[in-house]
Amino acid sequence: MAESPFHGNGPRDHRYLPIAEHGLIGDLRTVALVGSNGTIDWYCCPAFDSPSVFASVLDAERGGRFELAAAVPARTKQFYFPDTNVLITRFFTEDGVGEVQDFMPIAGERPGDAGRHRLIRRVVCVRGTVPFRTLVAPRFDYGAAAHTVRPLDGMVVFESLAQSLSLTSTVALECDGRDARADFKLGEGESAVFALDQVDGEVSPRGCAHEEAERQFNATVAYWRRWLHQSRYRGRWREMVHRSALTLKLLTYAPTGAIVAAPTTSLPEQLGGERNWDYRYVWVRDAAFAVYALLRLGFAGEAEAFMRFLTTHISPGCGDGSGPLQIMYGIDGRTELPERELPHLEGHLGSAPVRVGNAAADQLQLDIYGALIDSIYLYDKWAQPISSGQWDDVCSLVDWVCDHWDQPDEGVWETRGGRKDFTYSRLMCWVAIERAIRLATHRGLPADHRRWRQARDTIYRRIMERGWSQRRNAFVQYEGGDVLDASLLMMPLAKFIAPTDPKWLSTLDALTEDLVSDSLVYRYDPQASPDGLRGDEGTFSICSFWYVEALVRAGRLDDARLAFEKMLTYANHLGLYAEEIGRTGEQQGNFPQAFTHLSLISAAFNLDRALG
Repeated sequence: MAESPFHGNGPRDHRYLPIAEHGLIGDLRTVALVGSNGTIDWYCCPAFDSPSVFASVLDAERGGRFELAAAVPARTKQFYFPDTNVLITRFFTEDGVGEVQDFMPIAGERPGDAGRHRLIRRVVCVRGTVPFRTLVAPRFDYGAAAHTVRPLDGMVVFESLAQSLSLTSTVALECDGRDARADFKLGEGESAVFALDQVDGEVSPRGCAHEEAERQFNATVAYWRRWLHQSRYRGRWREMVHRSALTLKLLTYAPTGAIVAAPTTSLPEQLGGERNWDYRYVWVRDAAFAVYALLRLGFAGEAEAFMRFLTTHISPGCGDGSGPLQIMYGIDGRTELPERELPHLEGHLGSAPVRVGNAAADQLQLDIYGALIDSIYLYDKWAQPISSGQWDDVCSLVDWVCDHWDQPDEGVWETRGGRKDFTYSRLMCWVAIERAIRLATHRGLPADHRRWRQARDTIYRRIMERGWSQRRNAFVQYEGGDVLDASLLMMPLAKFIAPTDPKWLSTLDALTEDLVSDSLVYRYDPQASPDGLRGDEGTFSICSFWYVEALVRAGRLDDARLAFEKMLTYANHLGLYAEEIGRTGEQQGNFPQAFTHLSLISAAFNLDRALG
C-alpha cells in the first residue's frame, strides 16, 4: 500500500496528487478533474458514466493523463474565473508567469454542436517568458483498450475499437505510437491552444484556432454567469454557497435532468481500504436533496428538469416487497448497474479495488420515498404545481409506503451488514406520508386521507417507542439498539420533532459527545454497529452540515456559527468537498460530492436567516 501524503509514517507517492488538489470543469454531460499541477487525471467521455479516457487518479501508470505545465520549476495557484466553472492554473517561474485556462464549452449552446464534446486547454504567458510541455496520453476503457495514433489534417487522432478522439493544437505535436507531446516557449501575451474532441460518424474532427478558442472561452464564461445570476442568495457566505451551486450544476446531466452523486468512482474513503464505490449515478435521495438546495436559491429550472427525469425515466408502477423505486438509476434512467472490479488498476495511492457499477442499486432503502416526496412537495410549493399524472405517481408511492414502511432495510448508509429496522428509514417514511397529506390538503387533491393519517401516526408512535433508548437518553440507529447515528440529525430538519423538544436536545447532546470531533461528525461507529466492511472511515461532511442546521434550530447559534465556519476551512483551495474528511484533515472519497455541497447550501441559508 502506498503511504498517505498526509501521514508522517512513510514517503509520499509523488505520482498521485491528493484528492483535494483538483478542480472541476464540465459541460453538463461529463466532467474532468484538473490537478493543481496542470494534469487532467480523470475524464470520462462523452458522459459521466462512460469508460474513462484519463484515469491516472486511479492508476498513475495505466490510467492515462493529459499533462500541461511549465517545463521548469514553478509554484502553482489554482482558481476559478469569477462566477464560472472555467478553471485557471497559474505557474510562477523565475522568468515569468503563465497560466492554463481549462473549460468545456456547454454542449448544444452553439447551433450544430449538440453532439460535440470538447475540452479546451488554452495556455497564456501573462508576464516574461515561460517554457511549457504537454503530454497527451489517453488510455481508453479504463486503461484496458489498445489504441493507435495518426496525424490528420494538422491534427492527431487517437483511435480505439470503441472510441476516437481528435487533438488539435496551435503548436507542433510529436507522436510516438500511443501518445502526443510538445515542448514550446511563450513570451508575454502569447498563447497556445489544445482542444480534444470526441469524433464519430456524426461529429468530424475540427480545428480550434486562437480566435475560436477566444469565442468559446467568452461564451462559456457568459453561460455560467447567466446561470448564476438567477441565484437569490445574498447572505454572509455568498462565495461558498455560489461555488456549491455551480458544482451541483456541473453534476447535472442536461439531456435527461439527472443529477449524479459524484463524478468519480473508487476514490477511497480510507487509503488502502476497500470502501471504494462508483458514484456516477442518480441516487434518488441525493438528487431529491439537491433539488431542495437549488430551489432554496431560486434555481427552479434544475428542479423542473429533475421532475421531467422522474416522469420520463422512472415509473413507480405498483411495486412489490422490494419497492417500486430503485435507490439509484443510470443517468439515462436505466436500472441495470452491475458492479465489477477492474483488477488491472491499482487504485488511488494503492487503494484497491477499483469498481465500476454499483450493487447497492438492488438494496431496499425506505428513506428514499421521504426524500423524493419532500422534494416534490417543495417543488409544488416553490416552483410550479405538479401535474395530475405526477400526483397519481405520488399516490402510488405513498400507498406502497403505507403497506411496507415496517420492513427492515439496508438504510441510508447502504450498509452491507444485513437489514435492520433503521430509525432513519422510519422517519423518512413518515415524511413521505406527511408531505403527501400536506400537498393533498393544500391543493385539494384526491387522497385516502384516513388511511394515510393512520399510517403516519402509527409510524410516529413506533419511532417514539422503539427508536428511543432510555439507557442512552437518545434516539438511536435502529429499533431496540443503543447505537447512535448522525442521520437522526434530520429529525428536527424534517419537522418530525420540535428542535427544542427535551428528547431531541438530549439526543443532540449524545450525538455531540459520541460522534462529533471538533465540529466534524462521524456517521456512526462501525465497531459498535458493523456494516459488513473492513476498516474505518473519516467524518461524513453532509452530517457536519446537518449538525450545524440542528444547532441553528435548537437556538444554539454561537455553536452553530463556529461549527459552520470550522467546516468551511476543510474545503479545498477552490471551495470543493469530497465525501469525507480524514483524521488529519485530508479529503477522502469521491470528489466533489453533491451531498456535501447541497447540505452546505441548506446550512448556510438557515444559519444566515437565524442570525438576521
